[in-house]
Amino acid sequence: MSDSSYLERKFQTRRQFIQWAVLAGGISAATLRLNAGRVEAADPVIIPPIPELDNDLDSSFNPMLILRDFDYGTLKEEDGLTIREFNIYAHSTAIPLNRAINFVSWNLNDRVPGPTLRATEGDRVRIIFHNEDGHSHSLHFHGTHPATEDGLQSVRRGKTHVYEFDAEPYGVHPYHCHVAPVTRHIGKGLYGLFIVDPPDARPPADEMVMVMGAYDLDGDGKNELYAFNGIPNYFRDYPIPIYQNQLIRLYLLNMIELDPAVTFHIHANMFQLYRTGRSLEPDEESDVITMGTAERHILEFSYKYPGKFMFHPHQDYIAEHGCMGFFDVIAEDA
Repeated sequence: MSDSSYLERKFQTRRQFIQWAVLAGGISAATLRLNAGRVEAADPVIIPPIPELDNDLDSSFNPMLILRDFDYGTLKEEDGLTIREFNIYAHSTAIPLNRAINFVSWNLNDRVPGPTLRATEGDRVRIIFHNEDGHSHSLHFHGTHPATEDGLQSVRRGKTHVYEFDAEPYGVHPYHCHVAPVTRHIGKGLYGLFIVDPPDARPPADEMVMVMGAYDLDGDGKNELYAFNGIPNYFRDYPIPIYQNQLIRLYLLNMIELDPAVTFHIHANMFQLYRTGRSLEPDEESDVITMGTAERHILEFSYKYPGKFMFHPHQDYIAEHGCMGFFDVIAEDA
């Protein structure tokens, strides 16, 4: 790896922890909206202090950090054109799925899922893909772009490839490796979320990302473990703190291979559903949604009562093998 690549990655990691350190002090996440280095005023959205992060698994990432970590890239001006530039690195990294099982993942920026990229509709985005893994990979983005930027061509190990296109349409779009066998590359961890915001911003909310993934540990074509944001049962053991009556905007993506469809259900509540994030008004209200692989939606809700409320797929096997979590709803006057 070049010195510049190493320093860039270290800076990105440092920036993530600075953002979370600000939140840990009890400062509103939406009052200080981080967008490509700019701090913009917004209606106050209060996010609880971060719970103590568990380092016992010695993982290269933490699901709680991934939850509210949005990468807006770096803005550059070239010939009068503003470009939002991102750097993504493919690696092989051992992930401790629990205290007994390590899984050698193929991943992006040493985390599963990869970074949550974020832009506004119409932005020119440039994704610089550094394949530092021992296998050939690529990046395929859902959305609208020219055929030359579709990510079907393999990028060999040690090579760098640049994808550049306009971010459109607004909505929630997955990205993933498209090298055959695609199921294996996705199952090993090569996927992430690309959020394209509408030109007129959605109302302020406590925004978070959950990506559902799975692990075929023995290569038999069946998943043995499942996870939200990479680590099985993390949000079961470390519930997500939110405030009572605070609007939550959840960007939800299903990247589980080998299972044809999964559901997502929240307990004791209903959510407003924005299918594929392609609408500004909710499409329906429910407490459970069914999704095929690569399907994604925006869910908005708030909790009327304090307490711990479960969320999970309604397929018991999937829930009991890692896709289980809780929202820890904190009373407004606490």
